[in-house]
Amino acid sequence: MNTKTINQANNADLRGSWQALQRAAQRARELAAQTGTELIVSRGGVIERIKPQPTSAQQQVHESAAPYGDKS
Repeated sequence: MNTKTINQANNADLRGSWQALQRAAQRARELAAQTGTELIVSRGGVIERIKPQPTSAQQQVHESAAPYGDKS
């Protein structure tokens, strides 16, 4: 069994995966708050519905545009 933490992984993608998951979760909470949608989570094997609280502009995730198809 590997006892290293994810931050010690040899692969750069694995090292950055935790932060990516946290950003995705934050973005899901923001979107749910904007649309009035409940989040469905599992805690300890129990399914829960969570009504997200509206976030302020400072707490929102800011994503830069991906350079897809950029031929500059």
